[in-house]
Amino acid sequence: AGRIEAIGTNVTQFQQGDDVFGAIRHGCFAEYVCVTEDELVNKPANLTFEEAAAVPGAGSTALRALRDYGQVQPGQNVLINGASGGVGIFAVQIAKAIGAEVTGVCSARNLEMVNTIGADKVIDYTRDDFTQNGERYDLIFDAVAKRSFSECKGALNLQGIYITTEFSLILALMRQWLSRTEGKKLAPVSPVPASKTDLTFLADLLESGYAKPVIDRCYTLRELPDALRYLENGHVRGKIVVTI
Repeated sequence: AGRIEAIGTNVTQFQQGDDVFGAIRHGCFAEYVCVTEDELVNKPANLTFEEAAAVPGAGSTALRALRDYGQVQPGQNVLINGASGGVGIFAVQIAKAIGAEVTGVCSARNLEMVNTIGADKVIDYTRDDFTQNGERYDLIFDAVAKRSFSECKGALNLQGIYITTEFSLILALMRQWLSRTEGKKLAPVSPVPASKTDLTFLADLLESGYAKPVIDRCYTLRELPDALRYLENGHVRGKIVVTI
C-alpha cells in the first residue's frame, strides 16, 4: 500500500498522488516498486496504509476459498479453522457478509477477538475438537492447513465441502477423484495473486464497513528481521505489517 509517485504514458486508471493498494507479483520490502495498473486499486479512505497493506494476500485467499471454491450461500453453516490468523480473519468477515452462520476455531486468547469480528460461535481448539463434537457444517475452511480432509469429513453435511490453504498435486488429484466418487468434496486453494476484480470486491467490502483488517504488530524496515522471527513463531493474530 502506498502513494503513486509517477505513472507511465499509457496509464489511464491512476494519477500521481493517488493512494493505492494491491497484490504485487514480484519483489518485497521495498521503498519503491514498479507495477502495472492492473495490480492496484484505490485505497479506501477509511483505512490507513498499514491496514490496507494487510488486505490483498490474505483477503483474496479467503475470498476465493469461500466464493469460488466453496460457493457459500446465505444461511449455510461455515466453520473457519484458524479464524484468528491473517486469512481466517477475512474468511470470518466475508462469510458473515455473504450471510452464513459462522463458527470460528482459534486459541483461548483469541476467542473474544474472533467473536468481535462477527463469528456466531467460537471454539477453543485446545479444549474442544470440532471434528468430534457432533456438529455438522456445509463448509469447513482450514485457513491454516492444520486438519486433513479425512479428519474433517465426518463433520461435514452430505454434499459438504472441505477447503484448505494447503495445495499440492496430490490434493488436486484427490479433488478430482472425490468429485466423482463421494458426496463430500475436497478443494485445495491454488496459490495465485489477487486479481483486480478481487481487490475491487475487497475494497468495497472494507469501505462499506463489512470487514476490517486486524493488525497484530507493525515493524519498521530496520526491524524486518524481528518481524520475520515473530511471523515464524506461528501465533500472529491477524497480520504483521512493515512500515516504510
